[in-house]
Amino acid sequence: MEDFYIENKIYYHDTDAGGVVYYANYLKHLEESRCEFLLSKGVDLVDWAKQGVLFPVVHLEADYKNPAKYGDKVRVYTRFEKLGNASLEFSQEIKCSDVLLMKAKTVWACVDKNIKPIRIPEEIRSRLKN
Repeated sequence: MEDFYIENKIYYHDTDAGGVVYYANYLKHLEESRCEFLLSKGVDLVDWAKQGVLFPVVHLEADYKNPAKYGDKVRVYTRFEKLGNASLEFSQEIKCSDVLLMKAKTVWACVDKNIKPIRIPEEIRSRLKN
């Protein structure tokens, strides 16, 4: 996967008693990369949230392959896969050098402030198609 990526450093607070990244903390890195990907497309989730358009995670698949450790520098790759009427699907990988640490598939729903599904606004749709 050689699409969009961010680089992050693994800090002590990311790790568990075994000295490796606690599995749930990978999710923070994935979220950061998805948000930065959307910003790179001109979609600011904070601005959309102020308008009552929200994107909660509704599905996640994660495969853990190798551990990251305190001090590692990782790349979090994000690829936009699918645009539904009210959903966005992403594929992601986290790597340290060329070593695959984990891969994930994430689906976001588009909802209003009452958490009711809504159609993804046309402005977002057009930015993601480019």
